[in-house]
Amino acid sequence: MAEITAAMVKELRERTGLGMMECKKALAEALGDMKAAEDLLRIRSGAKASKAAGRVAAEGVVAVFIKDGAKVGALVEVNCETDFVAKNEEFLAFARLAAELVVLHAPAGVEDLAQLSSPSGISLEEVRKALIMKLGENMALRRFTRYETAGHLSQYMHGQRIGVLVDMDGGDDALGRDLAMHIAASKPVCVSRDEVPADLLARERDIYTAQAAESGKPAEIVAKMVEGRVVKYLAEVTLQGQPFVKNPDQTVEALLKARGAKVHRFSLMVVGEGIEKKSENFAAEVAAAAGTVAQ
Repeated sequence: MAEITAAMVKELRERTGLGMMECKKALAEALGDMKAAEDLLRIRSGAKASKAAGRVAAEGVVAVFIKDGAKVGALVEVNCETDFVAKNEEFLAFARLAAELVVLHAPAGVEDLAQLSSPSGISLEEVRKALIMKLGENMALRRFTRYETAGHLSQYMHGQRIGVLVDMDGGDDALGRDLAMHIAASKPVCVSRDEVPADLLARERDIYTAQAAESGKPAEIVAKMVEGRVVKYLAEVTLQGQPFVKNPDQTVEALLKARGAKVHRFSLMVVGEGIEKKSENFAAEVAAAAGTVAQ
């Protein structure tokens, strides 16, 4: 049997929001497979979706830069170790410089970005290393998105931790900003249902099937229940299907149609999303609970 560590139990709790012992038992049944254990818990509890994607696991900022009449723009995430450094003006300037270089030079990836020259003539990587020496804290260029469009780009920054870039046609600046704000708040996966990743949809369908099967209802009823859940899920995770945050009686799709606008793509960045947090001492709680069960 795979060893179930305190860190594994803690991570599953954060993903699902369920109790420690439920998570420990699910991990044991899944032989330590985190994804399988999460699916087991969702089937049993009816939990909607993983909370892990929305949890901030590292410090840093998202920076945005748009030029050429909103035709070219970029979002960049730069990470550091503490919130204190994330507020440092030199660190913020470094992030803004990175976003500007992405727009100007269209690097193929983060490694290429690091080698681009700053206005002072030294590479961005050298700027980063000098900043590390000065501030005494590690920092890293994590990721970026660069859009070049025949339409126009809109952006929204929620503080410096959440950034959205939207590529669209039609509408006006106010609509573009409203849509970017909506994306920051509602966190859709993609623009339309046709773009939902097949593996993600298949996983949700499997979970809904398992949940519906436990109802004991006839197969044809179960099939209808599953399809109903799938339709609801597609509305929840797609930009077009979501109720518009400023008018929940209207979907984003209806809003776009009414305004003669179309969203081609968008990028949403949340600082630290998907980065594993530093481990905390969680062993005592797990050991105590395990001891209680053993008695």
